[in-house]
This record gives sequence, C-alpha cells and structure tokens, in this order.
Amino acid sequence: MKALKERVIIMKGAGEMATGVACRLYKSGFRRILMLETHCPLAVRREVSFCEAIHDDRKSVEGIDAVRIDDGAGLAKAWEKGMIALRVDPKGDTVRRMQPDILIDATVAKRNLGIAITDATLVIALGPGFTAGRDCHLVVETNRGHNLGRLITTGEAEPNTGIPGNIGGFTKERVLRAPGDGPFTTGKKIGDPIARGEVVGQVGTDTVTAPIDGILRGLIRPGSPVTTGLKIGDIDPRGDAAYCHTVSEKARALGGSVLEAILTVYNQ
Repeated sequence: MKALKERVIIMKGAGEMATGVACRLYKSGFRRILMLETHCPLAVRREVSFCEAIHDDRKSVEGIDAVRIDDGAGLAKAWEKGMIALRVDPKGDTVRRMQPDILIDATVAKRNLGIAITDATLVIALGPGFTAGRDCHLVVETNRGHNLGRLITTGEAEPNTGIPGNIGGFTKERVLRAPGDGPFTTGKKIGDPIARGEVVGQVGTDTVTAPIDGILRGLIRPGSPVTTGLKIGDIDPRGDAAYCHTVSEKARALGGSVLEAILTVYNQ
C-alpha cells in the first residue's frame, strides 16, 4: 500500500485558508501537494497565502516554500526539492489528468465551482455550497463558533452569514471593501499601523478609509482590478504586526480537520 507521505494531494485554491491547510499537511509529513489557482488571485492576507507565488514565482509561509510551476517537469522538481507546487489552473483540468489520491476544495467560494465526488479517492470541501455524500465525501465546517472544523459526513455546512469573525470586539468594521469598480492603488503595506479615518488607498477616484484603529493585517495586491463590495483589506484591532505573518487560528483549525479526515480514511 502507498505510504501516506506518497499520497498525491491536489488543492483547489491557495488563499489564506487553503494555505493554512497546506501548511498543516506539510508539517505532518505530506510532500506531494499541488495547489491550483486563478491567473489573478485576489487574496487579502497575502503574507500567509501561497497564491502570491503566481505573481512572484515563489512564496514562503512559516518556513514552508511554495513555487509556481507550469508543467510536469516543474512539478517533479518542486517535489524533489521538498516544496509545495502551485500552478495556474482555474478550471481544475489538472485534477482529471493526474487523478490524485486526495482532492481538497479550499477556495471557500461558498458554492461548488466544479468538483465531483468521483474526482479522487477522497474528496474534501471547505465550507457551504457542498453536500457531503453527493459533491464530496466530507465537508469541513468553516463558520466560527462551536462547530468550527467539524467533519460533516452527510449534508452541508452552515450557510454563509456574511459577518466576519469577531476580533477584538469588531466584526464588519475591521473589513475594508471596495467602494466602486476599478484598480486598487495604495501606498500602504501589510503590517502598517492605521488610524481611524486614515486613507488606506483608492479605487479609481473613490477613497478607502480605515473605520477603526489597528494594523493592516491584510491588503489586496496593489493594482488589482476590483468590483464594488469586494473585500480589499483587513484591519486587526489588536495591533500586533506579528499576526500578519503567521497562519490564523481558524486556518490552523481547518488544517487539523482536513488532516483528521485523511488519517481517518487511510488508517481504516
């Protein structure tokens, strides 16, 4: 039987939550991880998102390296060097070609964008929009609260509330959203302190200002085209810049749940 560390894992998505899951799996000994992304990822917590490798060719999170690859030779080289591989494949065509042991949909898109329970021996999906037993084998609850990280074997995760998690007593107030359509421009960087009312940047001719004091924990990549209401920034009222560069408690919890699912299935 194939050793666990030899199991091929394909992940759809390489944003914050997907990266947290990938880090947990990597630290647990899994070395054949391939992450699929779009041509222009719109991650906000870019310091802890492997999708930045799409733009910069390489990204390190908590000492783990992900590298962009374009073909099978690049994939083999990345795995040989002990790195997570990342490639542009928004439709997930690689899944059909490679037939992985494990497929994880970690896009957290709140809907099924094209996975099927037959895509791999074990198919896991994060969050609402999937039905366990129909779209995938297991769904992981992503809603903060008592059931965060719970494995669902039948049915769906809780519906999307649209309310960000509470940090330091703030929920919606800590999220920056695009006031209009257009390119996002800013002179700020992730980790910068920010004061209530201070200008963070612009979308076209519209100004984006901070609603609370804190640290810019996340900020969409400057120059990205955005649409009205899109999340473009995240303010952490706790004011600790170190949090900008480490995987969050939620992402670690989801990673632990995915690890539990894999070990449960393959240790039977």
